[in-house]
Amino acid sequence: MDSEIKKAVCISINRAGWPFIALFAVLTAGLWVFYPPLGFVGVVLTAWCAYFFRDPERITPQKPGLVISPADGVVLPLAEMPPPPELGIGDTARLRVSIFMNVFNVHVNRIPAHGVIGKISYRPGRFFNASLDKASEHNERMSVSMKTDHGVEIAFVQIAGLVARRIKYDLAEGQQVRAGDRFGLIRFGSRVDIYLPTGTRPKVLARQIAVAGETVIADFGK
Repeated sequence: MDSEIKKAVCISINRAGWPFIALFAVLTAGLWVFYPPLGFVGVVLTAWCAYFFRDPERITPQKPGLVISPADGVVLPLAEMPPPPELGIGDTARLRVSIFMNVFNVHVNRIPAHGVIGKISYRPGRFFNASLDKASEHNERMSVSMKTDHGVEIAFVQIAGLVARRIKYDLAEGQQVRAGDRFGLIRFGSRVDIYLPTGTRPKVLARQIAVAGETVIADFGK
């Protein structure tokens, strides 16, 4: 029981967040020295920064053929759209499932399926609100194609948002990956799109809350 309580209270922090937490903490210490009323504000902001970079463990379904949500957040309206052209996987419209992360969601992104990473392409762009449909086309993004263990070609895309100014990922072309593996994050408020073959029957609905590494997006194992 004690270990379960400890896990619930002591949530892991992603290592990418420690420099920011340290910076907030140093600034907060300075505020306490020179103007204590603002020191309290600094404490709140430091706590929020730690909360933003939290990295909880997830239990990923292991059934073969599943595609799992790569991000925490709300599912935006589903659409049929061509994948990013820089991936070179054709311009045929595919089912696009978009997950919008606000500043209170966990921002650690996870691999959606077992398989092999294909092409990785980063493209600079604008910073529209990530919940808007035009964000997929115009915003800064990092696009990845992959072939799942079931031979299905999918793509997932990290998209910067209105506040986000940094996409971070740790992947390599040809890398063997497993569903639920951590692969990156986006600071601060953003979106992840996943493109599935035409005719895919989604397992999620618009406005549903998705959980990275746990929520099933599609099932190709039937």
